[in-house]
Amino acid sequence: MDLTITDRAAERLLEVAENEGIDASATYLRVAVKQGGCSGLTYDLGWDTTLGETDEQREIAGLTVVMDLKARLHMDGTELDFSDGLEGKGFHFANPNAARTCACGESFGL
Repeated sequence: MDLTITDRAAERLLEVAENEGIDASATYLRVAVKQGGCSGLTYDLGWDTTLGETDEQREIAGLTVVMDLKARLHMDGTELDFSDGLEGKGFHFANPNAARTCACGESFGL
């Protein structure tokens, strides 16, 4: 799994976990890729407590991150960042594998 999480994103994720009453030390951050969006694939972030057959877990920026095989294949070398500036507030993925992205940045294609 080759995923980078910036300090800003890690801080925000830990803040979200605390606000939602989630114990980040006992819960996985699942990073996934799903069908959808105007470019074909969308990113998905969520909290999880179970592991699937093809899941790989790794400690990144103080979080235990889990990705299944599909996500790892599509997101190798991706950086997850968080922005609260004028260009859009939220989590942003910089994916070097994406051949195209939509204008809103929520979906990508290979």
